[in-house]
Amino acid sequence: MSVEKVKAYFAQFGMEQNVIELDQSSATVELAAKALHTEGKRIAKTMSFLVNGKAILVVTAGDMKIDNAKFRHHFGCKAKMLSAEELVTLVGHAQGGVCPFAVPENVVTYLDESLKRFTTVFPAAGSANSAIELTIPQLEKYSNFCEWIDVSKPKE
Repeated sequence: MSVEKVKAYFAQFGMEQNVIELDQSSATVELAAKALHTEGKRIAKTMSFLVNGKAILVVTAGDMKIDNAKFRHHFGCKAKMLSAEELVTLVGHAQGGVCPFAVPENVVTYLDESLKRFTTVFPAAGSANSAIELTIPQLEKYSNFCEWIDVSKPKE
């Protein structure tokens, strides 16, 4: 189970007890916000894309969506999300639990500028009913991110 991989990943930092396992689904921003008693914008949603044949992750604030023009400008290609099958195969997490932790080394993680306005955020932790609260410096450290980017815009 993917949440167990994430717990094992955080165990190396003495933080496995910080993984929150919920009784209800946190598979969407709305469900996660309700389950965690927080605002949807503080849910750090991880989206997966195929860029030049490689899986990448982009983590944005919950109230944002990918801006296709910004994505194309930054990556030089159209935003193509991974299918549910590709997610499991290439990233190691299933839909609803995708996170930037305990992923293969060849999966590059980008953090969107939209996250910088928060002190802490709640990314998923490998399953559709888990999360972890992290500060922005912790998110940088534990996601092994590549760079900060600006590829989002507010949801309408």
